[in-house]
Amino acid sequence: MGLWEKYVVPPLISCACSTKPILKQREKVVPLAFGRVLEIGAGSGTNFDYYTHADIETLFALEPSEGMMKRARQKAAGLGWGNRIEFLQTGAESLPLEDKSIDTVIITFVLCTIPDWQAALSEARRVLKPGGQVLFSEHGLAPDEGVAKWQRRIEPVWRPLAGGCHLTRDTGLMLAKAGFALDGMETMYLPNTPKIAGFVSWGAARVA
Repeated sequence: MGLWEKYVVPPLISCACSTKPILKQREKVVPLAFGRVLEIGAGSGTNFDYYTHADIETLFALEPSEGMMKRARQKAAGLGWGNRIEFLQTGAESLPLEDKSIDTVIITFVLCTIPDWQAALSEARRVLKPGGQVLFSEHGLAPDEGVAKWQRRIEPVWRPLAGGCHLTRDTGLMLAKAGFALDGMETMYLPNTPKIAGFVSWGAARVA
């Protein structure tokens, strides 16, 4: 791991993923989580404020970055989670969880960075209980060709500077390819955000 990834990327991503428009997106989906919850890419713990504690049996906060995990632990310490939160410092491509053991998988502003998103979504499908849900909010490929063209042009430079973030991934298509059926998905451009990084989709999905 280079110095940029170790010392610059964690605070940079924490800041970028905590803007007011993105926090509003998190607020739309995270409070709907219940039961045994897996959060993929917990980062610095930005979502922790939005969980409805009474509805959470256990929260498995998965994050591969040591720098991000340190920030997440500090965040959780002040929120009264007690022993109901378990930190998993590993990637999403191979989850240390049993089959059909999770009620809710939370995926927010992380699918853009996971190197092998197919494996990550396959693992999410494996650990979900029958009737379990994926709650997601992600940014990605814009429907307007003018914006999408610039996303494709900028992505090769953007990706290494932004922790591996892809601008051109299509969240709905990715979930469908992984065997999920959308319960509903909404989209919009985030206000006060460059369009190349501001087209978002959010909703819920279940195993098809």
